[in-house]
Amino acid sequence: MSLVAFHTLGCKVNHYETEAIWQLFKEAGYERTEFESTADVYVINTCTVTNTGDKKSRQVIRRAIRKNPDAVICVTGCYAQTSPAEVMAIPGVDIVVGTQDRVKMLEYIDQYKQERQPINGVGNIMKARVFEELDVPAFTDRTRASLKIQEGCNNFCTFCIIPWARGLMRSRDPEEVVKQAQSLVNAGYKEIVLTGIHTGGYGEDMKDYNLAALLRDLEQKVIGLKRIRISSIEASQITDEIIEVLDQSKKIVRHLHVPLQSGSNSVLKRMRRKYTMEFFAERLIRLREALPGLALTSDLIVGFPGETEDEFMETYNFVKEHHFSELHVFPYSKRTGTPAARMEEQVDEDVKNERVHRLITLSDQLAKEYASKYEGEVLEVIPEEIDKDNLNSGLYIGYTDNYLKVKFNATEDMIGKIVKVKINKAGYPYNEGQFVKVEEDLSLHATKTTA
Repeated sequence: MSLVAFHTLGCKVNHYETEAIWQLFKEAGYERTEFESTADVYVINTCTVTNTGDKKSRQVIRRAIRKNPDAVICVTGCYAQTSPAEVMAIPGVDIVVGTQDRVKMLEYIDQYKQERQPINGVGNIMKARVFEELDVPAFTDRTRASLKIQEGCNNFCTFCIIPWARGLMRSRDPEEVVKQAQSLVNAGYKEIVLTGIHTGGYGEDMKDYNLAALLRDLEQKVIGLKRIRISSIEASQITDEIIEVLDQSKKIVRHLHVPLQSGSNSVLKRMRRKYTMEFFAERLIRLREALPGLALTSDLIVGFPGETEDEFMETYNFVKEHHFSELHVFPYSKRTGTPAARMEEQVDEDVKNERVHRLITLSDQLAKEYASKYEGEVLEVIPEEIDKDNLNSGLYIGYTDNYLKVKFNATEDMIGKIVKVKINKAGYPYNEGQFVKVEEDLSLHATKTTA
């Protein structure tokens, strides 16, 4: 029996794809083992979103080579796609596959075993026009299932390398999406997270079909599905039709992740983002009408080249005024090969860090304010795991539909089910709750009116 071990760096899409690659190995008779143990094949799924991503990817590759110098070392993912020669140059790397043609990995392994010659299987991603079907019938982590619906991005923001790593926008066939969603529900998942490189762009490359139509189809056709979560959607993709679908839906959760990046029009222009602050604010107002009590999370880049204190304060005040419920804040870091890395007026590291700190402090405050609205309320939670900090406490951790993280008393058999929990004490990052009852069949938005 051959053993395969995986290590995934980077985003949720990479984690999804690692699960899909594991399915291919499983069908070929492999057994999965931990990355830290000795395996016959190591698959490293790399990230390239920052220069640090490249560096971490190289470290992990070297770790696998040291672990078992006789193993077949396979490197895939975004760093493999953008810098195949750099990866091939690491002594001990045997096979490099980018962000397409992952299904060929097992063929390459057989070929390598016969010829003992390194294989570079990286093609020109910019020519890819078809979504690569990678099915995941079940996940190693058994509570929330991701479902990848699209690949690539056409935006070319000035700070971002991803179009060069993932290629242009291509959507998955809607029938395949519905089919996989149904098989995930049949495997016991109550919630499905729609994910992709540019998830909200789904359908932009299709005729007469779009994300709104897909959401409707998932809601109507997937029997037994309780929650639909969209991993991320750009403000420019929140159309009136999407808002209408959110308003009518019984299954789409009251949580959206809408990347802001900056709250200043002048910075957004330098970033080549496709919206203004006025447009973003108008969409938020409409979203909150459609989904009362909406939890709104976002990404922000602080210290983008040329960002002045005034521009930073525009961002700070916008976030405060629009009551985001949680922020992911990143100091701008130069990504070699992007226009922003060549811009004048790079912001001093100390200034960046101080601004990041101010925004994180604000984020913590806003998160607590949002959670406090739900103190005393009974919400639906899907328990995901035992509280690892207090293994003997009988406490489990799960998420409400509106993305509050709750610790409460539960049992192992409740994992992955929908249970009713009363929020006794609001807080951040955790709320303290009390189990009320297992709620298998009530629709999600029984609590939609409480905001």
